[in-house]
Amino acid sequence: MSAKKPLEGIKVIELGQLIAGPFAGKMFAEFGAEVIKIEAPEGGDPLRQWRKLHNGTSLWWYAQARNKKSVTVNLRLEQGQEIVRKLARDADIVIENFRPGTMEKWGLGYERLAAENPGLIMLRLSGFGQTGPYRDQAGFGAIGESMGGLRYITGHPDRPPVRSNLSIGDSLASLHGVIGAMMALHHRNMNGGRVSGKGQVVDVALYEAVFAMLESTLPEFDMYGVVRERSGSNLSGIVPSNTYLTKDGQHARPWDARTSAATLRSPTTPGAPNAPRNSMPPSAAGLPSTLQPHCSACSMKPKCQTARFTALPTSRATRSIWRAK
Repeated sequence: MSAKKPLEGIKVIELGQLIAGPFAGKMFAEFGAEVIKIEAPEGGDPLRQWRKLHNGTSLWWYAQARNKKSVTVNLRLEQGQEIVRKLARDADIVIENFRPGTMEKWGLGYERLAAENPGLIMLRLSGFGQTGPYRDQAGFGAIGESMGGLRYITGHPDRPPVRSNLSIGDSLASLHGVIGAMMALHHRNMNGGRVSGKGQVVDVALYEAVFAMLESTLPEFDMYGVVRERSGSNLSGIVPSNTYLTKDGQHARPWDARTSAATLRSPTTPGAPNAPRNSMPPSAAGLPSTLQPHCSACSMKPKCQTARFTALPTSRATRSIWRAK
């Protein structure tokens, strides 16, 4: 007999569309929860038509909606709203990523749903949270990444900020939301369970989720007045963290400064000084600005394994899958 998945028996109602809410729903579904996705009539979730299509449906949709059940409901009609209320009566978690106030307008706010299901947990994902001066503004991942500080420190110092070619802000908010919902679920189950335990609201703002990822930037500014700036492909204060062009036109990233310099440098490259990794600039680590033409990406792995340090090529998604096998 195969072991049960950790979230089997948990019922999740997913409202909302596109990225943040559905990404959270995907995480619950992958670990065994029953996830019922509510979609609008006449096309459903717009993500179904985004980017590359297969048989008329987005490949992104296949990744985002796997393991879910879809139900078509018009949330703007009283009959549709009642369907959701019925589904929520025995649900453990409701996910929504509409603009704040929308669920209340439809009679689907937490107070209304929790009146019939006190143990219900509601995960609410929005640009600026359910309260505060910006709550009524539309919020998107790009805004969250900018306001949360991620965009400012991404890119090269002599160029404008850049973005990752992924919806990282939405995904970060979703992951924070899933963690919060799981904590709320555990709290409910430890204090009376589904029958007598109390649920709660998990309120996640996209910009706050991004801001939470900024490591020591805030205390560094508070104590020393240091503002973390864009540093290209380097990680401030850590050497080596750059990427290096190899002989065959790929990019690789070594990890240990002294060993990687000794292993990968050309005969004319000076040896690395005896200094801690967090205090050396890349040039002082004995690493050339490029490994070309001294070694190829393919030749790096055996050299690095012999020297007992990590250095692997920067991978496209397709190569990441191949290397993981």
